Amino acid sequence: MLDPSRRYDLIGDIHGCAHTLEHLLDVLGYRRQGGVWRHAQRQAVFLGDIIDRGPRIREALHIVHDMVQAGQAWCLMGNHEFNALGWATPALPGTGKAFVREHTVRHERLMQATLEQFAHHPEDWNAFTQWFYELPLFVDAGRFRLVHACWDNPLISQLRHSFADGRVDAHFVQAASVPNSFAARVFDRLLRGTDMRLPEGMAITGGDGLTRAFFRTKFWEDDPQTYGDVVFQPDALPDTVARTPLSVTDKQALLRYGTDEPLLFVGHYWRSGRPAPIRPNLACLDYSAVLYGKLVAYRLDEETLIDPAKFVWVDVRRPEHTP
Repeated sequence: MLDPSRRYDLIGDIHGCAHTLEHLLDVLGYRRQGGVWRHAQRQAVFLGDIIDRGPRIREALHIVHDMVQAGQAWCLMGNHEFNALGWATPALPGTGKAFVREHTVRHERLMQATLEQFAHHPEDWNAFTQWFYELPLFVDAGRFRLVHACWDNPLISQLRHSFADGRVDAHFVQAASVPNSFAARVFDRLLRGTDMRLPEGMAITGGDGLTRAFFRTKFWEDDPQTYGDVVFQPDALPDTVARTPLSVTDKQALLRYGTDEPLLFVGHYWRSGRPAPIRPNLACLDYSAVLYGKLVAYRLDEETLIDPAKFVWVDVRRPEHTP
């Protein structure tokens, strides 16, 4: 889908921070022409999670959608776009659910900002949810790869048999209503990443206010020994948990993205601090923009190792500013 020899600006999770997105595009040298942000030599690639949480979700969607339609950008699906599809899609009969994503208080809370901002624009929202089906779950350009949360070679290879370009259909989304089905595993792994259960029924409350019995894990560590070696999220594990040794079963369940594999860029993980590579062939571009962090891009040219000098970002001010 993407020409590996072309120059791209890869952009992390926006979550409705439309003014900050315009500021970042301006810093990157894009200019608004005919209502669309354009660059003479480059294309933008958005790694998903355009919606939810932020103050200008509808505006952010229009910016990204219009750039894609004009051939100025590409966009991948994030877990929040999939959540929106699941919210609107009836579940398969016999699952005991009305929708792929059940209309629970917790799920509604996660979508609340989006639902509120589109309350008076139902036709607009319906058009965007249909557009979400055009967003691929992964991009493999040979020299580099893109996915919202986690690259899983076996799952992606199997998915390619039915959806070669990574774009799925309504039947596949509906199939995700069946627990542990192939569709459910694809969405969970590619769009949410790998996780591990906390020991002894423990739960932790994260910075987003949600309480979880699982924590997000790294999918590239060579020889992790403890829970602390594999945790990959902004919220720290309690010290006693972080020092807990991983069992042989725990280690076998971990996924590993090798150092000899192509460049990989992800979003999703709410990083903080100064943007930098995780490894020479792996970078996360989500730096918590909607939590007044940074909206981050990586300027990808023809390099085969990630260059720390090619991260570009703007800080999100309080309140989100107009550039």
